[in-house]
Amino acid sequence: MERKRSDLIADAIEGMIFDGTFADGERLDEVQLATRFSVSRTPVREALLRLAQSGLVEQLPRRGVFVRQPGPVELIEMFEVMAELEAVCARLAASRITDAALKDLHETNARCNAAVEAQDADGYYRENERFHGILYRQSGNGFLEQECLRLHRRLQPFRRVQLRLRGRLRQSMSEHEAIVAALEAGDGAGAAEAIRAHVAVQGEKFHHLMASLKPAAE
Repeated sequence: MERKRSDLIADAIEGMIFDGTFADGERLDEVQLATRFSVSRTPVREALLRLAQSGLVEQLPRRGVFVRQPGPVELIEMFEVMAELEAVCARLAASRITDAALKDLHETNARCNAAVEAQDADGYYRENERFHGILYRQSGNGFLEQECLRLHRRLQPFRRVQLRLRGRLRQSMSEHEAIVAALEAGDGAGAAEAIRAHVAVQGEKFHHLMASLKPAAE
């Protein structure tokens, strides 16, 4: 499926924020970005809107769009909440998930595995989003699903960048398989614990993530 130009631009800007091209607090000028990407201002505006929804940039009335990097405390707090929300989804889904949804999870995992073999972090991330979306929906709780989607969007850039850490794709793939195995067994506690460990950014994983964001903070 061909991706929208605005999504490609958003991904590129996101990468430039993380590699330090755009510093924390820097103003992002639509005209300059349109020139840089050889496009009109419309896809740039759409890209900035997507980044604003994830919280990586902030739109200030009459002032413009500015890069906003969360501090380490804010980041780990968001990941802690995300891990607990997804754990609730997994616990509920263990008794509610349909056979069709389990089949979809297996098929999504197969595509994730193909991305691992190709060392395609972005391709893996797109399938990873689909995996988590299925899980949210199969919780059978619409309010919980919407809360998960909202925070998931907020953490998108950071969940994507941690997949680029050495060895993380294979580790994530193994975690996906453990989650599906627990769901198939109807093991709510096991599914909750598996996804909590999968999502939580703590210990060594958190230090690696912060190190990967360090150029942008400097």
